[in-house]
Amino acid sequence: MDDSALGFAHFLAQSDNVARFILLTMLLASVATWGILIDSLVGHWLQRRRGTLFLARFRNARNLLEVADGLSTAAGSPYARLTRIALDSASHYGVHDASHLDAAGGLTEFLTRTLRQGIEDENMRFERGLTLLASIGSTAPFVGLFGTVWGIYHALLAIGQSGQGTLDKVAGPVGEALIMTAIGLAVAIPSVLGYNALTRKNRLALSRLDAFGHDLLTMVVTGAPLLRSKHMNARNDTGAA
Repeated sequence: MDDSALGFAHFLAQSDNVARFILLTMLLASVATWGILIDSLVGHWLQRRRGTLFLARFRNARNLLEVADGLSTAAGSPYARLTRIALDSASHYGVHDASHLDAAGGLTEFLTRTLRQGIEDENMRFERGLTLLASIGSTAPFVGLFGTVWGIYHALLAIGQSGQGTLDKVAGPVGEALIMTAIGLAVAIPSVLGYNALTRKNRLALSRLDAFGHDLLTMVVTGAPLLRSKHMNARNDTGAA
């Protein structure tokens, strides 16, 4: 038997529609996994870069006007979006009848609820694609296992039809089973590792955004920035990196 005949091309040639469907499903899952990972990692890198520039300008701002002027330089940053929400909410509070808003707890309470909702919206953006990653990581091994069982079933049929378990009769179906197992693992492992890595990045980004929300609330309510020591600013910059 020609050893080259037992390659991946031979597997595709002798596989049935079920095996090809499983292979196509795994291929689509792999493309979706790497697409989500690349898009999320690039997004985190861009947001971290824009956020670092915006935070540096925010800490050097002396009033709200200087903060508002820096929004255009950090378009797409969660910090800029949260700042825009705070400024719009403060403007809304000032324009409308404050007596009704005071009944809900005053400006501080009003801004706190608004910023909390803004942070929740950013959290939803961070988690985009994670559900699909988790689903692929948890189901891909079982889909590969199904393909393995299907290949073994074909091997048993080949033995039953020929009456002998020679290599040329079972090599194709057994190879199909092993390939399905490998494909299932190759799809599941990046999904699980990527999900864990992105979950950690999202948790850290959300924690930094929540801390920024407190500083932003102080700036909007008092009109002046919250003074922090250089040690605290350096530690925050290290965390943002």
